[in-house]
Amino acid sequence: MSGEHYFSADPAVAHERHQVEFAALDQEFRLVSASGVFSSTRLDPGTAVLLDKAPLPGPETTGALLDLGCGYGPITAVLAAAAPRATVYAIDVNQRALDLVRENAAALGVADRVVVSTPDEVPPTVGFTQIWSNPPIRIGKTELHALLLRWLPRLAPDGVAWLVVAKNLGGDSLRRWLVEQGFQVERHASQKGFRIFSVRKPGDARTDAALNL
Repeated sequence: MSGEHYFSADPAVAHERHQVEFAALDQEFRLVSASGVFSSTRLDPGTAVLLDKAPLPGPETTGALLDLGCGYGPITAVLAAAAPRATVYAIDVNQRALDLVRENAAALGVADRVVVSTPDEVPPTVGFTQIWSNPPIRIGKTELHALLLRWLPRLAPDGVAWLVVAKNLGGDSLRRWLVEQGFQVERHASQKGFRIFSVRKPGDARTDAALNL
């Protein structure tokens, strides 16, 4: 599949459905996916590393969590399962992906705690306790930077973003750029060629080490 399809609002490729299975939180997830969305036939390796290496929210977590570039919703599904007191915003520009997230959330019984929308539909007053993202690197550096500068400032004062980026797709340079923007960035883990970064707003001096992460 051409890379343009998954970040198009209305993918032109045929709607071929798939089932994706993976384990997280000591449970099995079975989600419906389809052609025209990101990594439609399997859990993306970067997403798998993110869910394995970054500390998932706990049952005490409240507020709003954001799955930025949600695709068919694997991160959304895990966040909703991990944090039953939180609301998960699943956003994407791909309408087919958003329909799949709605379907998967309903099947998992978490639809009442998952808000599925395009970026422009998220109220500007909503801030996020956590942001989780396997960001769409292939949209290009300019658009990627604009995307991150739009959403990272919406972290709560003590909030954290967890990002996964492949080293060979510029993970380390992205970290340097985020630091140049004033964000507090720590490399939390590396695995299988992927970098896991924690990102906090300027002025939040907390680090992974201080949090015993």
